[in-house]
Amino acid sequence: MAQRNLVRVLEGETVFPPPVWLMRQAGRYLPEYRATRETAGGFLDLCYNPDFATEVTLQPIRRFGFDAAILFSDILVIPDALDRGLRFQQGEGPKLDPIGPDEIAGLDPGRAEAHLAPVIETVARLRAALPDETALIGFCGAPWTVATYMIAGHGTPDQAPARLFGYRHPEAMAALLALLAEMSADYLIRQLRAGADCVQIFDSWAGVLDEASFEAFVVGPTRRIVDRVRAAVPGARIIGFPKGANALLPRYRSATGVDAVGLDWAVPFELARDLQRQGAVQGNLDPLRLIAGGQALEEGVDRILEALGQGPLIFNLGHGITPDAPIAHVEALLARIRAAG
Repeated sequence: MAQRNLVRVLEGETVFPPPVWLMRQAGRYLPEYRATRETAGGFLDLCYNPDFATEVTLQPIRRFGFDAAILFSDILVIPDALDRGLRFQQGEGPKLDPIGPDEIAGLDPGRAEAHLAPVIETVARLRAALPDETALIGFCGAPWTVATYMIAGHGTPDQAPARLFGYRHPEAMAALLALLAEMSADYLIRQLRAGADCVQIFDSWAGVLDEASFEAFVVGPTRRIVDRVRAAVPGARIIGFPKGANALLPRYRSATGVDAVGLDWAVPFELARDLQRQGAVQGNLDPLRLIAGGQALEEGVDRILEALGQGPLIFNLGHGITPDAPIAHVEALLARIRAAG
């Protein structure tokens, strides 16, 4: 078996030039993705059809040769498995049936295994189809981020509905997060057993919480996931991405036990280097530099390589690639990273 450089980095090795993949690398900036999505119909049809999901996951690997593929799915498949009325409306983002504190005890995780079986089939197909040297990343949404959508019924700018819910109904919030942590861990275990080399936990809204809430809503549930996954899959490699956590990142790294910490673009290099002394880091180019291209892109890439390239680094954006990112700029990004070696 070829040595997968991303896995080596997760094990603490320094690989230079670093392995690179981009969050949302299968997406609307690619014409082949847009064509496949049009054929598939709705977004959820794309997620739950192994033929389509495998195809769109492979598209950026064929085009760019990234060092890792990430399963094409969505962070909200867990609440979908809980029958919370998930739907995607054009131009409006995801919608769910908002959950109240009295409904949490009635949530039934029993249908999740069958509901998510097509996703697990996609993982198995991907591992068989990918080049041997290309790592496969599975993922889930973190309990806090998933809970924000379940409580509000949609995305909000600062997650005020979920934060208020946590203050007013702490026991209900704890119960919801515990259920989501258990279901998410089981989901990741199935992905790893189906062929994923590692998994990432996306906590897109970690940065809106105060310190006490961060501990209760982010650190605690993430630790439960990590412990449950590693009990079932010893040595499982896990990346945590608590976007916006910044000064709380050292606590997140030490308390959750993740192998690598994903960094958004606002994380200072001094903090990033401190985190890297404990293990791998991933990130953290501003996605707008990728859109701008030219000098802005080149300087952004060079600074990250200079600051973090002497330790275990997975090169990535500080958040997902956007639909308006030019393909030529992605090619330039990869060329610059790979020329650095």
